[in-house]
Amino acid sequence: MTFTLNDTAYGTDTPAARQAMYDDLRPQLQGLLHGETDLIANSANFSALVFNTMPGLNWAGFYFLKGDELVLGPFQGKPACIRIKKGRGVCGSTVVEGKAIVVPDVHAFPGHIACDVNSRSELVVPVRGPNGDIVGVFDLDSPLPNRFDQTDADGIASLVKLLEATLA
Repeated sequence: MTFTLNDTAYGTDTPAARQAMYDDLRPQLQGLLHGETDLIANSANFSALVFNTMPGLNWAGFYFLKGDELVLGPFQGKPACIRIKKGRGVCGSTVVEGKAIVVPDVHAFPGHIACDVNSRSELVVPVRGPNGDIVGVFDLDSPLPNRFDQTDADGIASLVKLLEATLA
């Protein structure tokens, strides 16, 4: 059976349908984060919510910056790479560039790190601490090519901002 985004509760795969999904996710995440300040607990629930709500994913999780490396944090999906150097792969490049990166085809991304050979597209969004410095990234992988677009980058960034507010 081939999975497509059209198989979701959000209807056809349009920017409006994707926006509706993020509009639904924000209050759910706010409820999960309410009153909790522990980064591990909050990032674990964040990963689980996104992984179990967004269609077409095979991995959703965090990497947190420790020195010059990203270290695996809470996630959903298959076992993953544990450490990624700044500047390497999509996650490490996100830290260096300081902005979300949408990769329609991971095989065309120079230096892509293949933790799961089934991944075809990726979206990585930086996570910032109270002083604005990047403290980690939220990484989404999909077995579908071209799974992510700017609506997804903006939607995930809006969710990450809710998590960042718990770090203050």
